[in-house]
Amino acid sequence: MEYAEVEQAVHAPGLRLVLTAGVPGPWGETAKSLFDYKGLKYLPVRQEAGGENTALMSWTGQSSAPVAVFDDLPPVCHWLDLLHLAERLAPSPALLPADPAQRVEVLGLSALIAGVDGFGWQRRLQLLAPAMALAEPPISIQRMAGKYGWSEQAAAQAGERMQGIAALLDQRLAAQEATGKHWFVGDGVTAADFYWANFLGMVHPLPADVNPMPDYLRGMYSSGAQDSARWLTPRLLDHRERMYREHIRLPLEF
Repeated sequence: MEYAEVEQAVHAPGLRLVLTAGVPGPWGETAKSLFDYKGLKYLPVRQEAGGENTALMSWTGQSSAPVAVFDDLPPVCHWLDLLHLAERLAPSPALLPADPAQRVEVLGLSALIAGVDGFGWQRRLQLLAPAMALAEPPISIQRMAGKYGWSEQAAAQAGERMQGIAALLDQRLAAQEATGKHWFVGDGVTAADFYWANFLGMVHPLPADVNPMPDYLRGMYSSGAQDSARWLTPRLLDHRERMYREHIRLPLEF
């Protein structure tokens, strides 16, 4: 993927999406797939993983990715704000149901996957643990650990929390399948389906031919496979396969 630098993007028109260059970060990959699903064109903008990203901070008020900026609107970086921006810019096809009860379900499931203390958050705490166990962790790792509330206790509890979330998602799919439906909520694909498909890669990456991620990151994301195998059901994997087959473009580009 060809990236613009922050200094180039500041004055560019339209939709700009700041992404961590060179790696398939799940928050960024989900933002890309949501925008792509809606046919929204965007300018990819470079962010350095774990870096100071001072120019990005000056422009958007924070140093992480993803961040979306549309024309002169304020920057948005929270998963929910990114989703709402996508819905605002392209109301159809909708990612949030019109029915209030189903809308609550989609937002709740999405928060369990992508929100604070959710599946992705817990996995990130696990992934920081090896480097944080070093006598002198790299500055970039220390920066991320401080930002996301890493502690030995939090990392130790992460696996159990991930398993609980996965179990709930599996139960949800089982209930839907019993009525002949393939998605987490209702009759069609929603934001929750996109979040799960992208975030599952943090424990079970797609093959290298469709996900040419760096070897070091593949090793990290694949770590703990014995633990995840206990709760990573065929149903959860099949759901992801359907999403990439029908709704998310492959191969991944980052």
